[in-house]
Amino acid sequence: MKKLSTLLTQREALLQQARLANLAFAYTTLGEFARRVARAGLAGRVTLRQAAPEEERYWASLTALDGNQSVIEEHFADEDVMDLADVIAFTTANEALELTFRLEEVGELFLAPLRAELARADVAIDHPGTTTDAIR
Repeated sequence: MKKLSTLLTQREALLQQARLANLAFAYTTLGEFARRVARAGLAGRVTLRQAAPEEERYWASLTALDGNQSVIEEHFADEDVMDLADVIAFTTANEALELTFRLEEVGELFLAPLRAELARADVAIDHPGTTTDAIR
C-alpha cells in the first residue's frame, strides 16, 4: 500500500515522467504519420483543425488546400486525423488548434522540436521505426 505522503513527495517526478511519456507517444505518432505521408508521396498545403464540440465540429479535420481531399481521406481515417490533431495540440500547447502547413513537411515541422526536447531530457530514441532517416 502506498502512502499519501510518499505520492506527494514524488509528485514532481511523476509529472515529469508523465510528460516525457506523452512526448514519446507524440513523437511515435507523428513519426508514423510522416512515414505514411512520405510512402504515399503526399504533398501540398493542408489545414488541420482540432475537434471543437462547442462549434459542432466533433472530429478533427485535415483539409487539402492543394490537390484533392479524396487523396487525404484515402490515406487517413478519422481516427488518424484525430490522433494527429491531439498530439500536435499537446506539443504546441494549442487547444484551439488550427494550423496550415505543407503535408510533406509534417516531420520537419513537428518532429524536430520533439526530438530536441527529448534529447534535452536525455531520452534515447530506441523505438523500432523511429529512426531519423525514416522521418526526414
